[in-house]
Amino acid sequence: ICTALFTSFLNQLFSLKELMWNDLLLILDGTLRISVPFLLAAMGGIFAERSGVIDFGLEGKMLGGAFVAAAVAHWTQSAWLGLLGSICIGIIFSMIHGFASVTKRGNQVVSCVAINIFAMGLTVVLANAWFGMGGKTPQLPKEARFLSIELPFAETLRDIPVIGDIYYELISGHNILVYIAFLAVPITAWVVFKSSFGLQLRATGENPLAVDTTGISVNKTRYQALLLNGILGGMSGAYLSTAHLGFFVKDMSAGKGYLALAAMIVGKWRPYSAMFACLLFSILFAIKDKPEISEMLKGLVPLNLIESFLEMSPYILTVVILAGFVGRAVAPKAIGQPFSKEK
Repeated sequence: ICTALFTSFLNQLFSLKELMWNDLLLILDGTLRISVPFLLAAMGGIFAERSGVIDFGLEGKMLGGAFVAAAVAHWTQSAWLGLLGSICIGIIFSMIHGFASVTKRGNQVVSCVAINIFAMGLTVVLANAWFGMGGKTPQLPKEARFLSIELPFAETLRDIPVIGDIYYELISGHNILVYIAFLAVPITAWVVFKSSFGLQLRATGENPLAVDTTGISVNKTRYQALLLNGILGGMSGAYLSTAHLGFFVKDMSAGKGYLALAAMIVGKWRPYSAMFACLLFSILFAIKDKPEISEMLKGLVPLNLIESFLEMSPYILTVVILAGFVGRAVAPKAIGQPFSKEK
């Protein structure tokens, strides 16, 4: 009897471990998927702010990119053309910001806020005018979406303990934009910290007058940074509508552009640090979407409070982290300062 009880206990223990391992893999898999718009927008923000241009307009670029990607993909039945459209609108918004804040030397924060408000209003108006669905676009068919890709040997290695699970569940099975987003991190790090353009970019954000004395155009460098910023910002929106959900809905960015900005600040304008901040925020969204978490806490806290707290947790964490780190995160010295040559 004791042997049977002990065997039963071991079986239950191993089953519990397997269940917890599977839940952990699902949460981490969800974290990677959710982090994509944060990563792309944060990398774009690093380019802009390293050059000395404040960019609170990530939210507007993300929202505009999501709408244009969904609309173009719907009309052309091509996810790639939708992505191209989102990149174009991201660049347009960045160039508008550049004209207002770099060329005309206007207030950069005001320019960003205007872009965000403009994107929020324009996307709804155009969605209603073109599709008549209350600010929503039609559901995209499979051929107009970025679908999951199974990497080589994923199915073959699936039965290998731990390694096979990680390769099959975490590394394989994502759409192309997920891989592009994580590839953008080392590319951004190399461009900003290893390339000659990156040296010029960082110098422009720290001491634009010294850069100008060497014969390098400060405004041109900032426009180049904003071009990269627009490309990545638009792509972050395309992911939401053509890969994650498969349609556009009013205000679907839901503050993700601001969270990407917060991740960039917490990461001290460094790509890898910003990536880890994005993953930290994303894991809370992934946990929020697990019904098992609510079930675990049901006996301790009323269900409606649990759901509300889980919904708020990523934003609460953002405020807490920023309150603790933003004072120690030193921004580029010339950020937000319009450049003009001394007479």
